[in-house]
Amino acid sequence: MFDLAGRATTASRELRGATATFLTMAYILFANPTILGAAGVPFEAAVAATALGAGVCSILMGVTANFPLALASGMGLNAVVAFQIAPVAGSWQAAMGLVVLDGIVVTLLVVLGLREAVMNAIPVDLRRAIGVGIGLFIAFIGAVNARLVVVPPGTIGVLAKDPTAVMPPVTHGTLQAPETAVALVGLVVIGYLMWRKFTGALVVGILLSTLVALAMGVAAVPGGDWLRVPSFATVFAADVRTALAPRLLPLLLALVLVDFFDTIGTVTAVAEASGLHGRDSGIPRLRPILFVDSVSASIGGLLGASSVTSYIESAAGVAEGARTGLHSVFVGVMFLLAIFAAPLAGIVPAAATAPALIVVGFLMCHQIVRIDFTKLDTALPAFVTFIVIPFTYSISHGIGYGFIAFVAIKLLSGRVSDVHPLMYGTAAAFAAYFIAF
Repeated sequence: MFDLAGRATTASRELRGATATFLTMAYILFANPTILGAAGVPFEAAVAATALGAGVCSILMGVTANFPLALASGMGLNAVVAFQIAPVAGSWQAAMGLVVLDGIVVTLLVVLGLREAVMNAIPVDLRRAIGVGIGLFIAFIGAVNARLVVVPPGTIGVLAKDPTAVMPPVTHGTLQAPETAVALVGLVVIGYLMWRKFTGALVVGILLSTLVALAMGVAAVPGGDWLRVPSFATVFAADVRTALAPRLLPLLLALVLVDFFDTIGTVTAVAEASGLHGRDSGIPRLRPILFVDSVSASIGGLLGASSVTSYIESAAGVAEGARTGLHSVFVGVMFLLAIFAAPLAGIVPAAATAPALIVVGFLMCHQIVRIDFTKLDTALPAFVTFIVIPFTYSISHGIGYGFIAFVAIKLLSGRVSDVHPLMYGTAAAFAAYFIAF
């Protein structure tokens, strides 16, 4: 079924690679519920949903596409759901409904062969800038959770009396705060282990930070059994009917745009690392890979785990010798077993996952060095994109203003034909949304 001999691998090698991939991805079991909790998603149920979504979708990728690619709730996408979509939609259930619709839309684009066309319409530097912006956003959330960044108490009081006053929106924290000390310990440990190329550095850093948090009173051991029947309170709680409201259409568009950008790059990177390119440098069974990735977004929404997507951490398994979908099946089984460990995840405080968020943000920012800053007509919109995302606490606003800036500069410079028609339509939709709301 998996053509192990044809790809010069064995079941034991696939299992070894799956273990490496799972260890590098397991931080999502802590990080995703922490982020979704800001939208009101129940923590233990979010842990179970995250594990269930990763398990089901990774197995689906293995048996459908036979490709060594694992999936889980996407970092960045979960931030969109928690901090941008849920407040506007009115509930996390409606936000998950939008995630379901997002998966349906992207799946249709795959079936029609339009996904690649839409991606090709967006200049590559703008795509890179979106990833950088989301990375900065995630790192900012981590810094806030670590209390490295705090809102000055005086700012709140002054702005309450005079919203037009110019006050510093944020300032630095202090090591007198135990949360900051916990986070810095984790950050140093993760950085050192990554430098040593230690598999599972993020997980080890989170666990060590949690031990420090317990010692400092930042975290507490929960009462009751540590392993018990999981809560599935978020499963099938998605409110698709509310998500169909016309006022939420711009948010759906933004979610679709954010959702499908990274997958092509992830698949290409894993294919290159595993040597699975075809003779024409194409990726075998690309359509099934994209199909499973798109369907997984809807599965994640239905489970209440946010959009499930392909993980670049799969490269860790490939580095250990994984070459087939059996690797992904093994990863999926490991995540399914993790469903029963929700109470253990509840011990982990936000300060302990903050270093992982900062490091993941750092890793997502590596694309900035590939942006050509000598081409101002694309570099300036790219810059607008990745600074507006964290500064406004809104991924869709960063993408929208970046697109509008790109189209406007091209129009003013008389280079109308340089812009794909789909970019004109997308920029116009964002402009209309910003004016209306």
